[in-house]
This record gives sequence, structure tokens and C-alpha cells, in this order.
Amino acid sequence: MKISFLIHNVYGIGGTIRTTVNLAAALAGTHEVEIVSMLRHRAQPRFAIDPRVRVVPLVDIRPGSRDSSDPLHHEPAQAFPAAEGRHRQYSRLTDQRAERYLRDCGADVVIGTRPGINVYLARFGSPHALRIAQEHLTHDTHSKRLRAELARHYRTLDAVLTTTNADAAAYRAKMSLPGVRVLAIPNSVPEPPNPPSDGTTKVIAAAGRLVRGKRFDLLIEAFAEIAATRPGWRLRIYGGGTEQERLQHLIERAGLTGRAALMGAHAQIEAEFAKASIVAVSSDAESFGMTIVEAMRCGVPVVSTNCPLGPAEIIHDGVDGRLVPVGDSHALARGLLDLIDDEPARRRMGAAALAEARRYDPRAIASRYDELFADLHASRRARTRQRRRARLRARLSRAARQMPHLHRLRALIPSVPRESRR
Repeated sequence: MKISFLIHNVYGIGGTIRTTVNLAAALAGTHEVEIVSMLRHRAQPRFAIDPRVRVVPLVDIRPGSRDSSDPLHHEPAQAFPAAEGRHRQYSRLTDQRAERYLRDCGADVVIGTRPGINVYLARFGSPHALRIAQEHLTHDTHSKRLRAELARHYRTLDAVLTTTNADAAAYRAKMSLPGVRVLAIPNSVPEPPNPPSDGTTKVIAAAGRLVRGKRFDLLIEAFAEIAATRPGWRLRIYGGGTEQERLQHLIERAGLTGRAALMGAHAQIEAEFAKASIVAVSSDAESFGMTIVEAMRCGVPVVSTNCPLGPAEIIHDGVDGRLVPVGDSHALARGLLDLIDDEPARRRMGAAALAEARRYDPRAIASRYDELFADLHASRRARTRQRRRARLRARLSRAARQMPHLHRLRALIPSVPRESRR
């Protein structure tokens, strides 16, 4: 079976890239797999990609490339939804290349990895292939305008996959998708090559994009409270982004220079987590929580805000990590201090985290995808009938508003059971 992943830019650094590369490698043991990158901004990907996985860039945006001087590259995209956050990075050239690839690729399964790309998949993907939309963001973070466009296109796909059960429930409740499987399959994280943490270093680590939603300012504030009474401990924050200058200023203003440091982006974050004894997550919201699982796979307990949607589905509070209220620096400091002051508990939670994180191994997640592919193939005719009945009922409902006697005819069309929409 040929499986194609469609991704925004596999040459960068990010959670969606990491999990796509991990899953592609796991599936490559039994399938032909390729990763199709809409954009390419550098010669080689930052993450190591399994040699069995083919990488196919569609539009080369490197300075001096032939694509960068193509007139279509300078015209705004028409097929990629304007309400999608990445719209400005797409062009009519991207539209054209995506359409050509999806028409000619011959894949048996095509998996999109962000909303705008999923729209490409719905518009241009072959109806003979299984077409699956992954959602690495969340339903409620999309604008109302984007949700309306996604609903129109997602109902033509075979499945919509979220990373958490809570987000899958939101899609089922708020987006009518008859004949489309809507379910959660978490991101995969491989076993790191480095030995796990021994829990003895006096280091708290954190990682992610330096943006406001990650609330690293809250973490710095919490660490200032810790640093006042626990002089041996250090804070290391890994990542890059627009908040870097502001966060550096906060560190200096709190008198934490030399105690707290912005470490920059690291493609192999597990090696850095293994040097820590605690990992902190201070976000206002997470669509999943890749850094949580990556830390757990290094045997490091995580103290995380109990934010929507992912942390509570990953961390068992008090067993393999801690959950604290969102937006409360004092609660975050107390959660960290509990593990700082109790080394046996810290090491016990680290061992539990290491064991529990095995459920995110790429081989286990790949097995769930294989089961999904089989189910989608087996249910294809039944799901097509569900779609047709839903479309007919919708047409009759519209007509009935103008011709009331059609209500009797509409009642003869079987409704789609709620369970069959999942």
C-alpha cells in the first residue's frame, strides 16, 4: 500500500513535523511511504528521516530557486482557504502543484496534516484513495469562518483524526460529518537514543515555540519564586520565536541571569530533556502536548498546567507527573517545588512516566493506523450510503421550507444514526 503524508514544510522544526516523520518511519516497514512537503526553504530537513521514506518537495522557496521567480508564486492562493493562518505563505503555484500531485500520485492513502492542506486533499484528492485529515490544532481554535469552510470539505473525506479524545468529541458535536470517521489517535514519539534521566540534576527544562500561548513568562515568574529558596536549581527553556526578546528581559528583570536561560531551538530535544530532572509546561492551551510525551520517554516527570486539551489525557496526576491550574504561577511553583524537595517521589514518577510513555511508541500508533485503514476500506460502501442519505435529507429540508407537504416525503428517508457518524 502506498501512503502519502501532506505537510506544510518538512524542512523546519515543529511538533507536526516530528510526529509525521516518526509515523512515516513506523509505517515504512510494511508500506511504501512518502512525505510531500508543500514548501521547501532549505537543502535538507532538520529532522533525520528514515531512508525508506521518500521526501517530495512541491514548491522550492529558497532564494534564487526557479520556483521563487515563477509568476504564479507571487499570486495569492485561490484553493487554499483564506481563513487559514498560513494562507500568506501559499500561492497559485502551490495550488497548482498540490492539484497535480494529488491527481497523479497513485497513493492508496493520503493523509493531510493541517486544515488548509486538508482542503487541498478534499478538493483534488482521488476518490479512489482513502483521504484522511489530521487535525494538529483544535476545533475551537479555528475561526468561525474557517470552521464553516472545513465542514464543507471535511464531509467529503473518509476520516478526521484529532490528537485527543476531547477534540474528537468537539468535532462530533459541532461539525456534521455523516459517513466520516471522527476519532482520536495521539501523536507518536519514538524511544530516544540517549539514556533516560537519573533524576539527580538540579535542572528544570521546558521547550516549545516562544509565543504568548506557551506562557513561558508564567514559568519564569514561577521559577523566580523557586530560585529565592532553592539556589542550586536552574531553568533551561528551549525554542525560538517572537517572544524571545521579551522573555530575556523578564529573566534579567527578575535577577535570574545565570539561573534561567533561553537555549534556542534544538531538533533533538530528548537529549536535552535527559539532562533535566523535571520538565515544565506552562501553556494556556495545548492541542496535544508533544513535549510532555518526549520528556516522559526520557524518564522525566512533567509538571503541566491542566490546560485544554492534551495534558490531562497524557499525565496521571501524582503518578507520572503533576497537573496544576492554568495561569497560576504560584500553583506552578508549588508543583515544581513538590518534586524538587522530594527526590524519591521525583525518581518514582520519572520511572512511571518512562513506562507509561511506551503507549506512544510509533509502532503502536502505526498499528492503530493500519486498523483504521482496514476499517475505512471495509465500511466504504456503507459510509457512501450515509452521505447520500444525508445529502438527500438536506435537500428535502431546504425544499420543505418552501413546500411544506414535502415533510412527509422527508420522513421516509432513514436518518443517519449518530454512532455511524464517528
